[in-house]
Amino acid sequence: MTCIVDIASFKLMITPLNERSSPVVQSNGDLSGTPLLYKQDERGADLPARGKDTMGDLDHDTPRGRRSRVASPLIGSRPHTSTHSFHSRRSAMRSRSPQQAASATATARKKYTLATFFLVVCLVAFAIQTELSAYIQQDLGWNKAYCMLYLTHSAWTLLWPVQLLVLRLQNYNVPWHTFWRRHLALLRSTSIMVQTQDLDWTRPVAGSGARPSAIRYLVRTTAFIATALTVAGFSWYIAVNLTTPSDLTAIYNCSAFFAYVFSVPLLREPLRLDKSLAVVIAIAGVLIVAYGAQDQSLEGPKNGGQRFAGNMIIGAGSVLYGLYEVLYKRFACPPSGCSPIRGVVFANTFGALLGLFTLVVLWIPLPLLHWTGIETFHLPTGHTARMLFLSVIANATFAGSFLVLISLTSPVLSSVAALLSIFIVAVTDWVLTGEPLSAAALLGGILIMIAFLMLAWSTWREMADSQRRKAVDLTDSGDDTDRDFRED
Repeated sequence: MTCIVDIASFKLMITPLNERSSPVVQSNGDLSGTPLLYKQDERGADLPARGKDTMGDLDHDTPRGRRSRVASPLIGSRPHTSTHSFHSRRSAMRSRSPQQAASATATARKKYTLATFFLVVCLVAFAIQTELSAYIQQDLGWNKAYCMLYLTHSAWTLLWPVQLLVLRLQNYNVPWHTFWRRHLALLRSTSIMVQTQDLDWTRPVAGSGARPSAIRYLVRTTAFIATALTVAGFSWYIAVNLTTPSDLTAIYNCSAFFAYVFSVPLLREPLRLDKSLAVVIAIAGVLIVAYGAQDQSLEGPKNGGQRFAGNMIIGAGSVLYGLYEVLYKRFACPPSGCSPIRGVVFANTFGALLGLFTLVVLWIPLPLLHWTGIETFHLPTGHTARMLFLSVIANATFAGSFLVLISLTSPVLSSVAALLSIFIVAVTDWVLTGEPLSAAALLGGILIMIAFLMLAWSTWREMADSQRRKAVDLTDSGDDTDRDFRED
């Protein structure tokens, strides 16, 4: 009997722990062999939990905050077994890498396709708005600089209702209350992404335990960006009567250079030779267009002091406009890796907020200008009013497309792309007036196009590399918006 007991005890000692578990535990997924600190990835891969996701690089195609929590048998979920070997997990990691690369390339291609579309819309709208503005002020005689600025920027408020209508038509089969709730939730979550520059918008603020306030952030950001935009735009209207058209065009369009300068400290964009060279080529093209075929008879009598003051004013406006573009990219655009559609929706919404701020706040200078006699206020009527309405709509279309372009690409590329409008306006004048393009206009236009293509290629490479390195937000329609959105 003693021998039998000793043999049984010896067998018990050499029996593995997972074989000694009760049948009840084994039927629940064989948890006896599972480490205490254990975490499961939502795709089935077993990951060690060490207080921090040390293998987060596996989830480049999944935004943080969307990974499944640890499965627990206490809540009825069925955990995966831990029978995968180390080699099987490495094979799974290798097999997912090509899929992640393909997803990143597709996202970058989609973003660039949208950017190309909005670039075309931006250029066409700007050409129409420029021709109509010149026709209204010069031919029809309604030369009200600040009033036109106020009306055109206030019309940006229409960007959000028009966008909402388009989205509703695309989702006509969704009940209105569901569509509305998801749209507001998408805007709020994107606003938190913008504020924190993190795709994990559910992460609480360090030390407070609460999520950031989207409304307060949007109010502050809209106020100071709209102010910078208005001052930059109004400087153009002031300088137009002080300096020559050539100086005005050349200096104001140097905003592309200042956008690149401000991008280095604010966006932490590295100085690159190809981008610097492209910006220099673009500015050279603008100078050739502005001064190459200069007709002194069209410049008007400008004395030295008046012309210098105008150049200083438009120079300050150029700096502010470059700063406005970079501020918008830094404080009002989603982080890299965000869904392109989400970026488009938020860009138009923020443009509408800029228009609303202009409509509600920036009317104050109108009575002041009227009482001082600097600019008497009266609205146009008849044919002038109709032309002004078309100009306002064209400007709102340009503004929305330009904001989307900055959000999807960069302020530098968008600024140089906007310089293409100089050449397009020259071609439009040739078609409308029959006056052929000068050699200077043709050469300057070619240089601007070369600079744009250089920046476009450089930006495409950066976007593709960024999408491969960082997590990608795959939610285009806000499917995550059924979460709890309690106000802070």
